[in-house]
Amino acid sequence: MAAVDRFYLLYREISRSCSFYMEALALVGAWYTVRKCVSLVFDTYSVLRLHVIPRLGGEIDLVKRYGKWAVVTGGTDGIGKAYAEELAKRGVSVILISRNKDKLEAVSRSISETYKVETDFIVADFSKGREPYPAIKEALRDREIGILVNNVGIFYPYPDYFTNLPEDLLWDIINVNIASANMMMHIVLPGMVEKKKGAIVNISSASCCQPTPMMTIYGASKAYLDYCSRALHYEYASKGIFFQSLTPFVVATKMVTGSTVVSRKSFFFPSAEEYASHAVSTLGLSMRTTGYWKHAIKFTLAEHLPEWLWAWFAMHFCRIMVKEVIRQSERGSSKCPVY
Repeated sequence: MAAVDRFYLLYREISRSCSFYMEALALVGAWYTVRKCVSLVFDTYSVLRLHVIPRLGGEIDLVKRYGKWAVVTGGTDGIGKAYAEELAKRGVSVILISRNKDKLEAVSRSISETYKVETDFIVADFSKGREPYPAIKEALRDREIGILVNNVGIFYPYPDYFTNLPEDLLWDIINVNIASANMMMHIVLPGMVEKKKGAIVNISSASCCQPTPMMTIYGASKAYLDYCSRALHYEYASKGIFFQSLTPFVVATKMVTGSTVVSRKSFFFPSAEEYASHAVSTLGLSMRTTGYWKHAIKFTLAEHLPEWLWAWFAMHFCRIMVKEVIRQSERGSSKCPVY
């Protein structure tokens, strides 16, 4: 009986201790659950406010809020062209900047005739270092620039290891993806500050959310734009200037024509027109967004992936693209697209 009594007393002490720990764990669990529920409510509201409500409640008067003219670099193809058309659809006059005069004339005329807004264009090759900017600055001198969209960009012919990239491509990525945005902002920002209104949109990429192997320099150039946009927003928000970093995943444009997997419109890869329609509606609402609700879901998941897992998926995806592009390049050209 003594042994039974001792066991009973030991069991009662253990039960009392476990009960205390269980209550403590229950409190921690309840706090965690409430915190996650509150976070989910706010996240859901943010998604609705950014991607649903603007498309249901009418469009913002962009001309009144920011100004008459928008400048779009790389505006003859892909996202740049589609974004320019969306702005024109909302009454904004558009100035397109790209290196191909024939395309600039055609797109400029098409936008003007379709949307009944003023258009203009400037021929400039951003891969030429400092050369194009004096002419651009002079051409924009007397314009009321309300919106600047830094869209021009260059990508690899296909994903590749850093040591395989030619020096010319490395310099082009710096000049086109980074320097162009710096210089265009430096040209238009003083006028916006003087008027105390304006918006600058930098087209970054979802590749900036995690280190992306085999697209290292491209991803780093887009991470630069993302960082720059966010920091400048805090610098100039008090002066009435809105900066936005757009971080889309793959959009079906000529930039990815080397891969039949991602160059066709699908649920995961929207057309440039579909993407731009959503992205323009987020202007003024979020300083950092993918611009498209489907991409927002993917971006959230990507940000929470372990870095090694993201890198593994990126390497796997890039290798698929490489095989496909090499097969296609055997039958034709694989030049780097620049807009």
